[in-house]
Amino acid sequence: MHLLRKKQWEIIELEIQPCTSADREWVRQKIIGTWGAETIVVHDTIYHPAELPGFIAREGSEVIGLLTYHIQNTACEIVTIDSWHERQGIGSALINALKQIAIHERCRRLWLVATNDNLAALRFYQKRGFTISAVHINAIEKSRQLKPEIPLLGCDGIPIRDEIELELRLGDQGKV
Repeated sequence: MHLLRKKQWEIIELEIQPCTSADREWVRQKIIGTWGAETIVVHDTIYHPAELPGFIAREGSEVIGLLTYHIQNTACEIVTIDSWHERQGIGSALINALKQIAIHERCRRLWLVATNDNLAALRFYQKRGFTISAVHINAIEKSRQLKPEIPLLGCDGIPIRDEIELELRLGDQGKV
């Protein structure tokens, strides 16, 4: 998928490509560097993002974004999403690419979990039509038992305690 976007006064081509098996080691290293370990723990589940399907965003030869996901039954979960140049449409482009997959797979919802400290993520997803569907109080205590690398303090020094589930409902038969 190719998208054109404006960056200051120039138009830049943003390319979104599915991750391939050749990308697995690169994805593993990026996840370690960004998330502190090669695993993600959320809602009592341990994920290995390098083993999941995903999308890579590129601007020319530079990798500028990554999204990994998991589909189970009629739900498509965003496991990780990273944009290394914020406020340039990269995250939105990655989500739009995943929406197409979710619709094709007849998913009824696209969802993810953010932590209570990540106010930027909560703002980002809600601006893109996601709604808060559940709050799991003190869920991070249990996650730390599976992944001790999860810090006690997060964004702006806010204690990381709760999982906030956000979802985007997909229409009948997976149509938006």
